[in-house]
Amino acid sequence: MQYNWNWGVLLQGPYFEWILSGLGWTIGTAVAAWVIAFSLGSVIGVMRTTNIPVLRAIGTAYVELFRNVPLLVQLFLWYFVFPELLPKVAGHWVKRDLPLPEFSTAVVCLGTYSASRVAEQVRAGIQSIGQGQRYAGLAMGLTPVQVYRYVLLPVAYRIIVPPLTSDFLGIFKNSSLALTIGVLELTAQTRQISEYTFQPFEAFTAATVLYCLITFIVMTAMRIVERRTAIPGMISLEAK
Repeated sequence: MQYNWNWGVLLQGPYFEWILSGLGWTIGTAVAAWVIAFSLGSVIGVMRTTNIPVLRAIGTAYVELFRNVPLLVQLFLWYFVFPELLPKVAGHWVKRDLPLPEFSTAVVCLGTYSASRVAEQVRAGIQSIGQGQRYAGLAMGLTPVQVYRYVLLPVAYRIIVPPLTSDFLGIFKNSSLALTIGVLELTAQTRQISEYTFQPFEAFTAATVLYCLITFIVMTAMRIVERRTAIPGMISLEAK
């Protein structure tokens, strides 16, 4: 049986609008989740490098818990189980009255999951800095918090730009799992177009091209950031 190709169907309404809408929801989910992942991951990463055992234990427990549970399982736990554990009024608000509950759940889940990965990158970046800089900051009269703020973190972030880029792209691609709880992101809209038009190859090819295009744009932008924030004297991949 010969397949009847029809690329023009993707430009017809409402399918073209569905693709644009799905792309917008995908980007919105990824960016919002990244804000949570970067902020929370930075805090957890710092906790894992402090000299306070309790903070290190909390940071380690967080990383091991969120990194080792499959993302899809976490998504279902956040959406179906977490509201049931709250008091009745709060649980009802989360399930019924929270604006865009599916989107909010996907953002929180992706953000907290990816924060465990960002935390490991931040920890590795801080630990790659010689102890001499920490001691020098303390010797100058800086507090431990000021040492992290003005000495360690600015250097660590510049070191870990490449792995942070990979983590963001991971969030962008993992956002496709949000369709399992009803978020009409790019993959969900693509499946919907496939079911309405019976043209699955065209629909999923278009989605693949869009995913690759966004990935290429992000990688190109972050390569520029990496070059401009590179620490003089450090060996980079491009220098080899």
